[in-house]
Amino acid sequence: MRRSGKKYVEASKKVDRATLYTKEEAIKLVKDTSITKFDSSVEVAVKLRLDTKKADQQLRGSMVLPNGTGKTKRVLVIAKGEAAEAAKAAGADFVGDTDMIDKIQKENWFDYDVIVAAPDMMAQLGKIGRVLGPKGLMPNPKTGTVTMDTKKAVEDIKKGMVEYKTDAYGNVHAIIGKVSFDNDKLLQNLEYVINTIVKVKPSTVKGKYIENISVSSTMGPGIKVDQNSFDI
Repeated sequence: MRRSGKKYVEASKKVDRATLYTKEEAIKLVKDTSITKFDSSVEVAVKLRLDTKKADQQLRGSMVLPNGTGKTKRVLVIAKGEAAEAAKAAGADFVGDTDMIDKIQKENWFDYDVIVAAPDMMAQLGKIGRVLGPKGLMPNPKTGTVTMDTKKAVEDIKKGMVEYKTDAYGNVHAIIGKVSFDNDKLLQNLEYVINTIVKVKPSTVKGKYIENISVSSTMGPGIKVDQNSFDI
């Protein structure tokens, strides 16, 4: 059994696991319980009452946080012609077509965080799906990363777009910023994530949808958030 470190144990003492904190209290507490020397990320975890064996209850999408994530992502765009030129103008870090696909395949190249692809490139990109898929890099229309509007996709990612996807247990995880963010910015991002998840509630889900919400910093303790503190 893994033993928790001294810093984690001390931070955990500040959190009452039986308490549901308001969103404002939770944001303050998540900063107070950060234990890393670096600027920790802050994450929200939402447990949803979904039957993920049903295709229509498997949530997947993306959102652009009001205040970004605190991290600038490196973007690779696979496109030709106008779509490629638009991506370059929007600030994509790497732009190409089959040359980039070959580079990934032959050189095992992964110096980027997100891939955006034009629809007409997906057949060729699919040939290395076994390489990209396990790393979560395969573009998907649901997350806005398969599109002819490469300009908007690159701009959204640079602004702070985050992808979300339910796991097998109906959990959704998302980064909402850094510990160094002021409370209001973290709170706005948290509210935006929760509101987005509410908006994409499958029509086949009846009754209670959100079972619980918690926030935590990197390596920090989880803090339960009271759903009633949100305007949902």
